[in-house]
Amino acid sequence: MRQAVTLYVRCVDTFNRWVGRFAMNLLFVMGGIMLYAIFSRVVLGMPVNWVMEMSQFLLAAYYLLGGAYSLQLDGHVRMDLFYSNFSPYRRAVTDAITILFILFYLGVLLYGGLSSTEYAWSYNQKNYTSWAPPMWPIKAVMTFGIFLMLLQCISSLFKDIAIARGKPLT
Repeated sequence: MRQAVTLYVRCVDTFNRWVGRFAMNLLFVMGGIMLYAIFSRVVLGMPVNWVMEMSQFLLAAYYLLGGAYSLQLDGHVRMDLFYSNFSPYRRAVTDAITILFILFYLGVLLYGGLSSTEYAWSYNQKNYTSWAPPMWPIKAVMTFGIFLMLLQCISSLFKDIAIARGKPLT
């Protein structure tokens, strides 16, 4: 059983590290799109109407795909008033308890994301703007990001339980 948990943790951590590093580069893509919009409007005199929405889509993909990687790096904000004074055992127990709440929240969010993505796909939902892009691609990316966050939380739960038992996963 321990080998299966270790394999799960290693696979999820590796995959989320890869996706997180990919997501970091989305900021450069977004910057390039914004520079293109400025160039197109100022130099060519031809403004483009899709830039703002595309930037919003890329930013949503950036933070949702990068969320699991941020959790893996322990980069999320936490109230450190008491936590920093806890022993490793107590930190692991505290994290394990709070992760249970996060798992519930992410489960509900994933259910809503799947439902919303399915609706956007079935009815060819479009955004109500002049560009009118289809919504299913960004909703699918967002749902995938939530799923990755859920997998990473389970990985973190396994790590915290192992630390609380005195046998950290390597």
